[in-house]
Amino acid sequence: MRELEAARATLLADNTDRFRRLERDLHDGTQARLVALAITLSLADDALSPAAGPDLPRLRALVDRARTQTDDTVAELRRLTRGIHPVALDGGLEEALPGLAATSPVPVGVHLDLRERPHPVVARTVYFCAAELLTNVARHSGARSAELTARAAHGRIRLTVRDDGRGDATPGTGTGLTGLAERLAAVDGILRVDSPPGGPTVVTAELPTRLC
Repeated sequence: MRELEAARATLLADNTDRFRRLERDLHDGTQARLVALAITLSLADDALSPAAGPDLPRLRALVDRARTQTDDTVAELRRLTRGIHPVALDGGLEEALPGLAATSPVPVGVHLDLRERPHPVVARTVYFCAAELLTNVARHSGARSAELTARAAHGRIRLTVRDDGRGDATPGTGTGLTGLAERLAAVDGILRVDSPPGGPTVVTAELPTRLC
């Protein structure tokens, strides 16, 4: 019970810090980008109708700047919204996990047997675990292929990500595995890592489908 209380306290503190950072980043970053974009569009509007006619070179440069500012703002919003309930989960893990795998630069085979629909908090935890593990595969493993398996039955759900990379993945080496273990512990879950040097790496997250 003490370990569970400590894990949930850690998760609560992490969520509080995350929302504070989100509020700060939206105010200091995204809002400033949108203001800059509005100024650029205003300048472009001025370049359309000077007394001597449209200033096409200046207008072209301003449109290019506005396009870059828009792309940067969208990228920042995507970064900031990671960790908030993903829209992909609205259709359940059956839709979200294949969609997540499809975005991986490393080919990922997906195998699902989800006989039970987990609690939304559990589904969100599984989704974020899968996202983090697939990111690790792409960034750190040197793998040519990976497999994602998820099974839910008899009150338990198990997520496994396997890759054929170089192996030697351990918590605390910049791969985010320690953070995943803490997130899982907050919902009575566990993380197991089997990653001998030379591979393959197999990471398994197991947790209850319902919260007590």
